Amino acid sequence: MRLHVTAVFDIGKTNKKFFLFDKDYQEVFREYARFDEIKDEDGFPTENLDALQKWLKDLFHRILAAQEYDIKAINFSTYGASFVHVDDQGKVLTPLYNYLKPIDEDLLASFYKKYGPELEFSTKTGSPKSGMLNSGLQLYWLKYNQPEIFKKIKYSLHLPQYLSYVFTGIPLSEYTSIGCHTALWDYTKKDYHQWVYKEEINKILPPIVSTETSINMNYNGKRIKIGVGIHDSSSALIPYIRGSKKPFILVSTGTWSVSLNPYYEASLTNNVIQMETINYMRINGNVVNSSKLMLGNEYKHQVTQLSNYFGVPYEQHKSVQFNSDTFQKISKNFKHCFAWKYLADINMPIETNITHTTYEDAYHQLLIELARLQVKSIKLARGKDATIKQLFVDGGFSDNDVFIKLLSHYLSEMKLKSTSSSLGSALGAAIVISDRKLNSKFLKKNYALKKNVPFILK
Repeated sequence: MRLHVTAVFDIGKTNKKFFLFDKDYQEVFREYARFDEIKDEDGFPTENLDALQKWLKDLFHRILAAQEYDIKAINFSTYGASFVHVDDQGKVLTPLYNYLKPIDEDLLASFYKKYGPELEFSTKTGSPKSGMLNSGLQLYWLKYNQPEIFKKIKYSLHLPQYLSYVFTGIPLSEYTSIGCHTALWDYTKKDYHQWVYKEEINKILPPIVSTETSINMNYNGKRIKIGVGIHDSSSALIPYIRGSKKPFILVSTGTWSVSLNPYYEASLTNNVIQMETINYMRINGNVVNSSKLMLGNEYKHQVTQLSNYFGVPYEQHKSVQFNSDTFQKISKNFKHCFAWKYLADINMPIETNITHTTYEDAYHQLLIELARLQVKSIKLARGKDATIKQLFVDGGFSDNDVFIKLLSHYLSEMKLKSTSSSLGSALGAAIVISDRKLNSKFLKKNYALKKNVPFILK
């Protein structure tokens, strides 16, 4: 008898993952892939959408034909701030523009002149000015930068919904993708911002449905429930929201480290917007207060620099364990050493100045500086609610011994639990299209949560 499973494609900027989960949400199969980026018409690196789509279909068809598994449902979790534009025949009209692609400052200035002031706009939309990361502004950019292409657009689909569309042919929108710093949504009105209607962008945005929506359809002769897709950071929240009885902050780490507070009810203010606080949305449209850092990219860059400086293999960082003596030595006369490439901090020097004689000491210095920035980010997401005492850390940094011990020290008033599970957003995508409720033991059973006690200084 074949095992009944739910399939999930979990698409990150670097790693593309495929999972199968059984009825108890236990992982029974996984497969990873990576694709070389291609370049858009301006020579800027971007996702190879054709290769991604071919991998999706080929892998899914292979699993459908497998004798071991009986796929009952499929869903999609992907990074946000990315649109796929299709014409009335379903043909993709443009590259999948990279959210790091620079956007013309004059065009941005004209936008905020029409729909600002900038701070007021950012506060209403929960979206600080971030160029293409405000993916709604990609649509404004297309309208005025490539008007002939824009006229051909029938639908602009957020990436998770495009992957669903590949399998269903049904164009839809959902809250978590709309709400991820797109500058599309007015949180004060709980509707698209007025600029979306004035620019008639709403005409190319498909109908909004709940993230829990699924489409029952006959696919290759088999009846399958197909989800509408979900933004990955919002997806990572779902197992914790449904499996935890107490309020918490979730730090979902990877290329971006996103601190998420689903219990925040106050409106954003100009002050916190200026400090990179943003809004996301839960699957029901409720607000999530969050703060983000491009921690993963910065970490990779700086570790590469350290390995070159000390002449050690890049992989050496994986073997460094926390050393309290090293921590105390660096903390005693602490000075910032690293100039960031992807992060901004008023304390950073103009250029990196390594003052340590060993790789391990310099690595501790790096992690201390990054952990301090992470703590600020967590506190911004938490806001003034001191009653939130529980902190979860998942993703790539959850098994970094130095990073986790530093967080538990700097946030000793909180109970920090980390997980080595890499399933966060994928598991959320599986859960969201299921009717099953989670019990209080779910997180412990599925996430191998590890309690982290603050270290004791000598």
